[in-house]
Amino acid sequence: MSPLLPAYAAVVLAGGAARRMGGVDKTSLPVGGRMLLDRVLDAVPDAAEVVVVGPERPVARPVRWAREEPAGGGPAAAVAAGLASVASPVTALLSADLPFLTRAAVERLREELAAGGTAGALYVDDGGAEQLLCGVWRTAALHDAVERVGAVEGLALRRLLSPLSRSSVRAVGAGVPPWLDCDTPEQVARAEELAAGARASGRPSEDARAEAREKAPRTPEPGSRRGMLEPG
Repeated sequence: MSPLLPAYAAVVLAGGAARRMGGVDKTSLPVGGRMLLDRVLDAVPDAAEVVVVGPERPVARPVRWAREEPAGGGPAAAVAAGLASVASPVTALLSADLPFLTRAAVERLREELAAGGTAGALYVDDGGAEQLLCGVWRTAALHDAVERVGAVEGLALRRLLSPLSRSSVRAVGAGVPPWLDCDTPEQVARAEELAAGARASGRPSEDARAEAREKAPRTPEPGSRRGMLEPG
């Protein structure tokens, strides 16, 4: 961990119904030889706290588990559950289906947050859409947001976070953007292709950005009727 950056926690949302995956636990699906959840956990090796919100399952590193109340209560409820035990001053809110998230990508968000006066910093896609589960936030601001809304069951994640100021961060380079998620079997298969291409060439696939642009407009607004992983 950089001595110039405050300690941070990672809260990873790893539940939800995954309806577009036919009910399969998509976080356990492999991309590049590692399951999606482990790939996200690999991106936060320096986190002081790691909380995974969702059913317990085997993972490659020690984590603290939490569950939203009630189960299936939506992403805002999951965020509240994950935050309940967090003591670090900064919290990364991450979806468990980000196969190309890296430590460098998370550190860039942390640097952006430390350099500015906003409550959060999060990636935006090439169309400018905020990636609500690929960002870092001041933990106190997140706690305030949860307290402000009161009941979080069924609440849209965007509504929970809307009062908080945030800076927008764009991915750099021509490779696979860190916010690229996997909501369908086709997207998981495409992620596997991109990972295989990167391994074969030693560098990210050049067409990943175009793939992400094509996908981004189809990403729905996060809301209460969807699984906690799906804000994308």
